[in-house]
Amino acid sequence: MKRLVSAGLARINQGMEPFFRRQRKIPQEHPAFAGLPVTHIHLGDARTRAAVNLRGDFRSGRMPLICLAGYHRNMSDFSAFAAHFQRLGSGDWPMVLVDLPGRGRADDRPRNTRYSTLLDADDLADLIAALGIKRAVLLGQGHGGQVVMAMAAKHPLLVGGTVLLDSGPVTDSRGIVRLRNNLAHVEGLRGARAVTNGFRRMLGGDYPGHSEAELDALALRSHWFDKRGRARPLYDTRLLNQIKDISFDDVLVAQWPLYDALKCAPLMLLRTQLTDQLRRETYDEMVSRRADAVALTIAGQGSPALFDQQAEIEAVAEFVFQVGVTKRRAA
Repeated sequence: MKRLVSAGLARINQGMEPFFRRQRKIPQEHPAFAGLPVTHIHLGDARTRAAVNLRGDFRSGRMPLICLAGYHRNMSDFSAFAAHFQRLGSGDWPMVLVDLPGRGRADDRPRNTRYSTLLDADDLADLIAALGIKRAVLLGQGHGGQVVMAMAAKHPLLVGGTVLLDSGPVTDSRGIVRLRNNLAHVEGLRGARAVTNGFRRMLGGDYPGHSEAELDALALRSHWFDKRGRARPLYDTRLLNQIKDISFDDVLVAQWPLYDALKCAPLMLLRTQLTDQLRRETYDEMVSRRADAVALTIAGQGSPALFDQQAEIEAVAEFVFQVGVTKRRAA
């Protein structure tokens, strides 16, 4: 890999390992993380590290594409996207796939610290600074998009472009309740067959027409399975405690000022056809408010987007390549 980052990486992995305690066990050879080696980065809270997968050439002239997954999810949701994206254009566009605290291979937050979008946004800004990135194109799926909006409101100069996927200023409470109930159900199952069938039923509605093998691979993006066949989460279960009191018919507070903060840079809006995270009327209002935005619907799937089809990846790449070239000052 070519020269990656500036001296900001000096904050990474420098003699603080004894202070960290893994709250979750993750198999070293977990298949969902194949081809996704990570570097850990210290955040503002010295006790907590994010995990990043770095790829491409970070030399000046191009804004890195930073990808953030959904609420409890991790960078494996971008594995197929990243592999295809890197073959487009010059073939070495800089990319950062991120596991925020409590997700994937990042550290869990300390027990006395709550998870929140605003804290995640601060961590994202810390991460960008640690990597020596001056400006980036940010792709946020679900909760990841809300983190991007919150960071843009506080640090607009860091944002060179935004791609929101199934994410907006109004989260659909129905999707939150369904997520919480589904995860509680599969984690309560016993026996390999019951767990496998539970995941297939849970995922089948979002990905109609996909084979059982494909659904089984998707399950491994959020869980691993122990020797007794039980599902073990790839996230801190305290994340679910944060949403335990949300009801199906709750109307969550709209955060349109955060969406308006994205006026600082070009915008692309993506929505999966079957998502229950972002209502169609909210998406239409987002498009209406930003007539300049590139808008695209991904057909035949729900959240998280599989991001494995050539047309949608090329559409995102075209947007990134267009907005992500840093204009050099004349001498």
